[in-house]
Amino acid sequence: MEQTYVRHVELLGFEKRFFPSQHYVYMLMVKWSDLTEKLIYRTYPEMHSFHKSLKEMFPIESGKIEKRDRIIPSLPAPRWVDSQKSTENRQSTLTEYCHKLISLPPHISRCKLLTSFFQVRPEDENPPAPNTLKRNETFVVSRELARGNASVISGPIILDTYRVIADYSKTSKHEITLRTDDLVEIVEKNQNGWWFCQCENKRGWIPASYLEPLDGPEESEDADPNYEGELYTTCTAYKAEQDDEISLEPGQTIEVIHKLLDGWWVVRKGDETGHFPSMFLQKAGKECEASKLQGQKPPPRRSTIRNAKSIHKRGKQQLSQDSYRRNSRRYLQQKKLRKESESAPKSPLKERTNQENIPEQSGSSSESEPKKETPVIPPRPSAELILERCTDNTCKRVSIHKSETSASS
Repeated sequence: MEQTYVRHVELLGFEKRFFPSQHYVYMLMVKWSDLTEKLIYRTYPEMHSFHKSLKEMFPIESGKIEKRDRIIPSLPAPRWVDSQKSTENRQSTLTEYCHKLISLPPHISRCKLLTSFFQVRPEDENPPAPNTLKRNETFVVSRELARGNASVISGPIILDTYRVIADYSKTSKHEITLRTDDLVEIVEKNQNGWWFCQCENKRGWIPASYLEPLDGPEESEDADPNYEGELYTTCTAYKAEQDDEISLEPGQTIEVIHKLLDGWWVVRKGDETGHFPSMFLQKAGKECEASKLQGQKPPPRRSTIRNAKSIHKRGKQQLSQDSYRRNSRRYLQQKKLRKESESAPKSPLKERTNQENIPEQSGSSSESEPKKETPVIPPRPSAELILERCTDNTCKRVSIHKSETSASS
């Protein structure tokens, strides 16, 4: 019986693992001569070790004797420390290498060294269990792929890469120190403004206000304020340190009208609005665990980070606190008017005088037509209310006009 050999090797992607230590593995779909397909996992150092063994087994074809006789493809040596970027960039090189390797003459492409290397190992069918002490930072694959079913295959989830816009020094063992223009991969984005990231072989928390995406200024924050508001309860007291912030005591119920990416949300308490740290808020109806927040500090606000190269300033225009207050008051006034109009008693329908639907013989056509009621003219709003409903540009023009009028008089 003829021995089976490898017909084709397809690179499906890569996976990041932390057990027994942090490393990357490539996912290879191997198609054999008996028409079977098997999924295997190999690290790049394993691939390079196999490549060196193959060169030693075939010195002529590897060009050790005469360089012109070389037909075995080359494979760059692995780096001392692998990162996600280098692993991702190496995929095209590895794909080309596997394709050329299988296309070599049969005495190489069907040798025992090659077939044994691409054979399924026990750890391919049952990958090592992840270390539960670390955060789950592995690339996610489908269950079908883990079982070796090639019919449904999902590629790995690539982590977002962000750039550091200013130097940041860690203040606790859970944070990470970074420098301007460092590139980091985001593992977890927390709504409180602290993100868990990794830079080379370092991992830790960093304020989102120090990071910006590489592609553009658009980020995953609420595009527009929601002036209807979501009900939240304060877990910890906070005293405002800037003019556009708001001071609140624990146990107060407020409305969140804008969830910003740096963890400082715009909240409304009555007619007052201001920025408040989201880590001190809890959804209304849930118990606040203030004990867990003891000693924790809110992240710095994005407006305090100065960097001329940052693309944050080229993003959408930030709303001022005056705009938040004005738009919030306008929404509340409109909501109040709608409630008053809905609660007002409606006039009953008038009974028709001609119950039997008999046409009237006499009378003019104008008398037969129903009289239209004159619509009620609402009272003119006050000057203050008109200015509240105006846009920022109109308010500026009115103020300029008033100053010119007073100067001329």
